[in-house]
Amino acid sequence: MPQASVIVVGNEKGGAGKSTIAIHTATALLHAGARVATIDLDLRQQSMAHFFANRRAWLAANGAEAPMPAEFAVPLGADADARFEDAFAQAREAADFVLIDTPGSDTAVSRSAHAKADLIVTPMNDSFVDFDMLGVVDPVTLELKRHSLYAETVWECRKQRAAIDRKMIDWVVLRNRLAPTEARNRKRLDERVQALSRKVGFRVGPGLRDRVIYRELFPFGLTIADLSPSIRPVAMSLQHVAARQELRALMAALGLSGFADVEPIAAE
Repeated sequence: MPQASVIVVGNEKGGAGKSTIAIHTATALLHAGARVATIDLDLRQQSMAHFFANRRAWLAANGAEAPMPAEFAVPLGADADARFEDAFAQAREAADFVLIDTPGSDTAVSRSAHAKADLIVTPMNDSFVDFDMLGVVDPVTLELKRHSLYAETVWECRKQRAAIDRKMIDWVVLRNRLAPTEARNRKRLDERVQALSRKVGFRVGPGLRDRVIYRELFPFGLTIADLSPSIRPVAMSLQHVAARQELRALMAALGLSGFADVEPIAAE
């Protein structure tokens, strides 16, 4: 049996949209027919775990059906490292894809997860504040000087993995929550992101915009991939069609070509 692919969603800065990317990637893969296992390592906030708990409750209350992942918990505690290793081993046996959501901080468990990845997905907001975790710029010229903390962590994990099994971890940085209009700041940021990508070897892809629909569906444990004639907790609009296109572009950028969209829904 082929070994499960491991996707780690990581960024040591909070608020970059990691959990939003994780849950949308997971549900898209589920609707494509893949067996998905999830591990939520954001042990305090547990956004992904809460999302799938909401999903289970909403589906049961409404007599609806939607695919669910196999969930593996890693409780808080001094033995979190050992618990993660056990959960990871079980998850890899149970699924085609293991999707790990990591905390917005540098922890031993998070580093261990990154080192196991086949694909690291790093969402970053349209801001030099977020870029600071990846690269350092000159405060006068804004020219790229060197890579920064999180980039160093990923670089070390990639070297470690290559030394073990001669496999290079794929790394995609997603431009997440882009502002709706072009701005001079975005152009400056784009140039630095592209320069850093050539320096440390990541790919750049489109993330998800800051749309109301993503926040609106979270309490139900649903994403736009779930919407159908039988699952429609909110009124549909043309904005939701655009959101589906974003999710399709995201999956293509991650190289997950097995993503299959659900039937489109006409706007009300």
